[in-house]
Amino acid sequence: MISEGEAQRVERWVKEAKAEGARLLCGGRREGAMFEPTLLDRVPTDLALYRQEVFGPVAIIEPFDDFDGALERINDSDFGLQAGLFTQDIYRANRAWDELEVGAVVIGDVPSWRVDHMPYGGVKASGLGREGIRFAMEDMTEIRLMVLRTQ
Repeated sequence: MISEGEAQRVERWVKEAKAEGARLLCGGRREGAMFEPTLLDRVPTDLALYRQEVFGPVAIIEPFDDFDGALERINDSDFGLQAGLFTQDIYRANRAWDELEVGAVVIGDVPSWRVDHMPYGGVKASGLGREGIRFAMEDMTEIRLMVLRTQ
């Protein structure tokens, strides 16, 4: 990770989740600034690991029986960067697009998939603006106007 302190933070969050009943499926070990890719389930929804952006190699599996309930759980967040939805049901894909409060809905792939010309970014506390070539050019350009009246 970017620093040992950040790896320690993620380690604390994972340990807290385990102490509160989460099940560690793999990973969870830290060595210096290195933190193993980690997968958990049954993470209580009031913990930092569930409520905050981890910015580390940690994922949570959360099963659901009700698609509407799953969309509500996704929106019950202060963050909204990207969502990945694996479905062959175009109705569900459109519902996710219509209802999710995120910067992008990626159907059939992970939410980190991107290409440079896509407007990558989030909503809510997950960012301001978009990344990508067009947006970078706009950010680095000063828009100016000159009006010249000759009479």
